[in-house]
Amino acid sequence: MKENDLNSAQDNLDAQLRERLLLSRAVPGDRLMLADATLLAALNGTRALTPNERQALSSSPLTLRRFRQLSLERYAAAAQAPQAANDPVWSGSRGMLRAASTAQALDALVTDDGHWTLHFLPQGGGWQVILGLSAEAPFAARLLNDQPQLRVIDGGGAIVLQGRLDADGECERAWPFATAPAEHFQLYGAGFAVEPVAP
Repeated sequence: MKENDLNSAQDNLDAQLRERLLLSRAVPGDRLMLADATLLAALNGTRALTPNERQALSSSPLTLRRFRQLSLERYAAAAQAPQAANDPVWSGSRGMLRAASTAQALDALVTDDGHWTLHFLPQGGGWQVILGLSAEAPFAARLLNDQPQLRVIDGGGAIVLQGRLDADGECERAWPFATAPAEHFQLYGAGFAVEPVAP
């Protein structure tokens, strides 16, 4: 065995031992400190844990075990999902408000995978928000054909927009918040996600 392989094996063993120690320690009066919805949002990347929530997670072995279980279930479900090369499956896209976007009025945000764009148009005293699907997205034809219900959520889990794509691959709604788009996203961790709505 090479030295790098030995180091890697030792690192894996160390990580497993640390995980067991964290999960098996006893804390008097321990209980679930965070709801499943909060833990799942953190796993999905749609909402970051606050400093207080991270503290609660690290100080409660029971909550850590639940977090681990949800993570394993999510991984197993993703591994079982059928996905052929000619039948791409989309389960969601995430994006962030970049620092450069805050220097001037926000007119668009793009998901990290480049498949979705949120456009913000001033209208009256507020804004109109338009979700646009890239024609280059590997799942574009399927979504335009199936017309699933979609939603855009901010980093706090609030719905920014919900609806179905039109023939042009767009969905348009009035901006539902009192604050301007850039300020709103900054208030909620600067993240957003586009996801299918469960039937």
